[in-house]
Amino acid sequence: MFVLLLTLQTNPKGWAGPDLIIALSFVWVLRRPEFVPLPLLALIFLLSDLIFQRPPGLWAALALLAAESLRQRASGLRDQTFWSEWLTVTSFLILLTLGYRLCLAMVFVEQAPLGLSLIHLMMTIIVYPVVAYVSAIFFGVRKPAPGDFDTLGGRA
Repeated sequence: MFVLLLTLQTNPKGWAGPDLIIALSFVWVLRRPEFVPLPLLALIFLLSDLIFQRPPGLWAALALLAAESLRQRASGLRDQTFWSEWLTVTSFLILLTLGYRLCLAMVFVEQAPLGLSLIHLMMTIIVYPVVAYVSAIFFGVRKPAPGDFDTLGGRA
């Protein structure tokens, strides 16, 4: 968030970078759901709404719904390949972006151009494997094996 708020250039950009907060939260929710409590996600998403001057709570609510849906699918995706995980996250990101734009359109709020939103979506989809790799290598956030225990002592 800090780097995005820096005024490094005065001309508007013709492209949009990825949403690393969403990518990181989806990786952690799918791989270690017990590491990411719902109130923490809500606070982070709401804070990002306020900092990036989006309508407060809309993106946060949609992102929380997506994260919780992914949390429910985490055990089913544990035995699947990374490609199926990536495809699932991609579908959720597409639905999240479409839902956000649809909600803004319903109340006639001015939005970013469609092309810029699509670039933002594509960059987030492309960066997801990188975020998953960095989370696994540097933070040790991997999918639990079938016999592993979670942080609460139960079977993962």
